[in-house]
Amino acid sequence: MPIYHITERTEWENAIPLGEYKAPSLTEEGFIHASTLEQVIGTANLLFHGWSGLVLLVIDPDRLKSELRYELAPNTGQKFPHIYGPLNIDAVERVVAFPPGTQGAFSLPSDL
Repeated sequence: MPIYHITERTEWENAIPLGEYKAPSLTEEGFIHASTLEQVIGTANLLFHGWSGLVLLVIDPDRLKSELRYELAPNTGQKFPHIYGPLNIDAVERVVAFPPGTQGAFSLPSDL
């Protein structure tokens, strides 16, 4: 089952020539936040409501070079996937445009 990461298109495009993506949270918290498919919309609407220029990275966990851990988020009671290190570009299966709706809320893209 893939995992998903929401980021700005420009951040993703800047990472491609480097061969790896480092979200700001990697420096700040020591890992890159990710979500399961069921968690994507809740995460998007909580943290990115109204943002434009976002993409959804579809990640194959089996291709990750960095450690993947599912850890409890105390405020939700759910376990979220966390990537402990850079995200290698070749672990990303697809990049899907992720625009908000007219009221700023997100819904799953139809091509997922």
